[in-house]
Amino acid sequence: MSISRRNFLSWMGAGGACALSATRSGASPVQEFPGYAESYAVLHDSTKCIGCRSCEQACNQVNALPKPEKPFDDLSVLAEKRRTSAGAYTVVNRFFDASGQTVRYVKTQCNHCLEPACVSACFVKALQKDPSGAVRYDASLCVGCRYCMIACPFEIPAYEYDEPLTPRVMKCTLCRPRIIEGKLPGCVQGCPTRALSFGKRQELIAKARQRIWEHPDHYQDHIYGEQEMGGTNWLYLSAVPFSRIGMREDLGTTSAPELTSGALAAVPMVAGLWPVLLAGLYAISRRKDALARSEQKNAVAETVNRAQEETEAKLAALREKMTREKEAAISYEVKKALDEAAKQAEAGEEAEPDGSGTKSSKEDT
Repeated sequence: MSISRRNFLSWMGAGGACALSATRSGASPVQEFPGYAESYAVLHDSTKCIGCRSCEQACNQVNALPKPEKPFDDLSVLAEKRRTSAGAYTVVNRFFDASGQTVRYVKTQCNHCLEPACVSACFVKALQKDPSGAVRYDASLCVGCRYCMIACPFEIPAYEYDEPLTPRVMKCTLCRPRIIEGKLPGCVQGCPTRALSFGKRQELIAKARQRIWEHPDHYQDHIYGEQEMGGTNWLYLSAVPFSRIGMREDLGTTSAPELTSGALAAVPMVAGLWPVLLAGLYAISRRKDALARSEQKNAVAETVNRAQEETEAKLAALREKMTREKEAAISYEVKKALDEAAKQAEAGEEAEPDGSGTKSSKEDT
């Protein structure tokens, strides 16, 4: 495939038109999400979590995820801090206080932000905020850019790097299919200590405030997720500062779209132009490969010809050598036969018989 200046400029013009069309049609990734007042949420009371990993097991089962290397009753995995992955939508981590005596546990998963950073970064709208409260993902729209992974302040979205054909972005779904059916999320249903509570977000916030008011010495006077990054549909209570249980306290209350509006405004233009640039690079690559194949073919042919010439020269030298050796052998045999004949003739003359049948002798008198 060859590429000319005219072709490249025409492609660039088409790409610019596509990008402009995308911008005019409102395909900008910067979106405002006012939130859904009646959305559902989960309240995680970390003071009740015992680190049993039952939530992990339940999540694994309801989402049909691959079995982990170590069983869920093996708590040795808590020795290291873990993060979510393509095969694990939620993980429990263990933390110690300064003395190393008091143990705290906290569950980590997608927080389903009210105004998600991942949604604002996704220019193809593969990620969308749902009225249920979940941030849902449509793999059929995803182009694999992984901007969502970079945008998420909680480092949650994971990519299926081991899936070569149809990789997806994987994360907690808030068990949206179960919510629609009127069921509890798997982790909430599987928690034996009721450290997880499910309900309408506003009701859970009121419930959390009631607990703090009733037990001010037991809880931090803060509901994590009520305001962080504009608010989330996953809320937390803790007996210690949230930074001590691995949670960020530097995020502020500004939502992601407000923070990223300037940086992401150019994404539609890039999205329109990158196929054109890739097409040009592909054409150049094809031409380069064709030249490389031609050079390789010529090099192989030259090597074969050189090898044939060397082989023919060696065969000619071998034939000449064999001819010389054959002629030498024939000459040697002829000479040998002549010598033997001469000797026999000489011997016959010396032993020639007389008339009496006896040899003549000079000593006869």
